Amino acid sequence: MRSLSIASTGMLAQQTNVDVISNNIANMSTTGFKRQRAEFQDLLYEQVARPGAPSGPEQRAPSGIQIGAGVKTGAVYRIQEQGALQQTDNKYDVAITGRGYFQVTLPSGETAYTRDGAFGVSDQGELVTSDGYLVEPGITIPQNAVDVQVSKTGEVQVLTAGNPQPQTIGQIELATFVNDAGLEAMGENLFKETQASGQPIVAPPGDPGFGTLSQGFVEASNVNPVAEITALISAQRAYEMNSRVVKTADEMLSTTSQLR
Repeated sequence: MRSLSIASTGMLAQQTNVDVISNNIANMSTTGFKRQRAEFQDLLYEQVARPGAPSGPEQRAPSGIQIGAGVKTGAVYRIQEQGALQQTDNKYDVAITGRGYFQVTLPSGETAYTRDGAFGVSDQGELVTSDGYLVEPGITIPQNAVDVQVSKTGEVQVLTAGNPQPQTIGQIELATFVNDAGLEAMGENLFKETQASGQPIVAPPGDPGFGTLSQGFVEASNVNPVAEITALISAQRAYEMNSRVVKTADEMLSTTSQLR
């Protein structure tokens, strides 16, 4: 009775699908979050009769008999669609429009990458993330600064008391990857480089292939609530259909066991 094991793989696959969808819905309000989608693949087939196998002295079977073993989760990938920009009026908040990631330094000294531009200033005047991680390359805001300006190309300027001319104090740089989907999620809106993502390519915002910055904004999640609820209903129905297959197979086995 192959249908029992086949249906069980379908139920497990839809359970994973619901897990992915629920994570998307849970992160509807997460800054810079990119929704995920589960991709499924069919399992190996049992070759009862191979296509093209001899069926007579001069005949060959045109199609054969191949019985599938079910389904598995092949991958869960991120959809790198641009999220809407939300105005915050915080002069340290910066949103990316287009490709690229901010670079931050972890306590271990490693470099992580994020789309979350909700920045602040440490007690030393350094530009940091909401968790206190330093933004690379390091930018320090002078204590006598009365205003901070970040251009679309990442140039950071300050106005100081008694000086009407803005002073450039640093340059924000972005990193891109050949394969963004290969980045490993670390939580806290952070990603790290892997062999699948390739090495980072670093350049100022606005360079060819890199996005631009918007001061006073953050990038919202790209989760579409209506699409996620629709996908959740479809996954639930698919799970129910697979469970119905299990029930039907059980009834067939019960009928067989009652034969006299």
